[in-house]
Amino acid sequence: MDSINIKKLAEALNLSTSTISRAFRDNSDINVATKERILAKAKELNYQPNHYASNLREQKSKTIAVIVPELANNYFSQAIHGIERVARENGYHILIYVTDDEYKKEVNFIRHLHNGRADGIIMSVSGEANDHNYLNKFGAKRLPLVFFDRIYEDIETPRVITNDYNSSFLATEHLIEQGCKRIAYLVVNKSLSIGKTRMQGYIDALAKHEVPFDEHLIVDCSNSYEENSVIIKEALTELKPDGVFTSVERLAFATYYACYDLKINIPTDLKVISFSSLEIAPLLNPSLTTITQPATEIGEESARLLFSILDNNEDKNTPNEVVLSSKIIARNSTSKG
Repeated sequence: MDSINIKKLAEALNLSTSTISRAFRDNSDINVATKERILAKAKELNYQPNHYASNLREQKSKTIAVIVPELANNYFSQAIHGIERVARENGYHILIYVTDDEYKKEVNFIRHLHNGRADGIIMSVSGEANDHNYLNKFGAKRLPLVFFDRIYEDIETPRVITNDYNSSFLATEHLIEQGCKRIAYLVVNKSLSIGKTRMQGYIDALAKHEVPFDEHLIVDCSNSYEENSVIIKEALTELKPDGVFTSVERLAFATYYACYDLKINIPTDLKVISFSSLEIAPLLNPSLTTITQPATEIGEESARLLFSILDNNEDKNTPNEVVLSSKIIARNSTSKG
């Protein structure tokens, strides 16, 4: 037989080409028996649907973009894994863009994506200190957008976040219960919404347990390992905390390295807890006590929110918010020794 196309397959089955097309798109409005008959005949005749041509006709790229501040953080890797799983189930691919926490990169990526490269965007933001109105300038043409983890409060769009305030409160309380009285809070950018929320949980837990608050114990760190090494060693030497709560994973590593160099024993001299989704946390020496976010689930929920807009034509500006819970996993880095 000559090369088979959708028209010839339709003729062989005495069906319309639109019915054939719906069967391959797995539409719910097609009879199961009819769908099975179509797929069986297609296999018999070695017919492969041209999804690319179909996407062009529908003006869909079948691609979603994922924009993250970094990839080195295990949390974002797991979130991307969750997004990719749901995208694949929906017949989509993902494109990953990394901003390195640079606002200009974020703006350029978003503008580039509005040229037809993707059908929707899932983003953890990087430029909270900047003007976010560039997103509103697209008007009705703005691509469906879902925020996760880091968000812009002034942009109305669906978002998936975790209970950061409560997690920080409980993390600080855990250190207090383990006997800590001078707890340093290490943060990369306390002006970020997520940084503010976590810091407030820390401050309120101190107040509840009548532990004096010392603003010097809030230590501003950076994205540079070299800079953090200097900052943290200086903080440990001058401030002499007996507990450290790090707001991001890489600061926990930097604290471990600093303690090793300064011959500070964890947990005897200093107890350490950190936000982290690191799977090898139990293997560190000592094993790291973590506030573990459900990173894969966050990615999955973000993708489901996006597909509810793409598939059901829901309002893309609806401020639908999903809040998931993190959990504290106590290990040796905060033990009473």
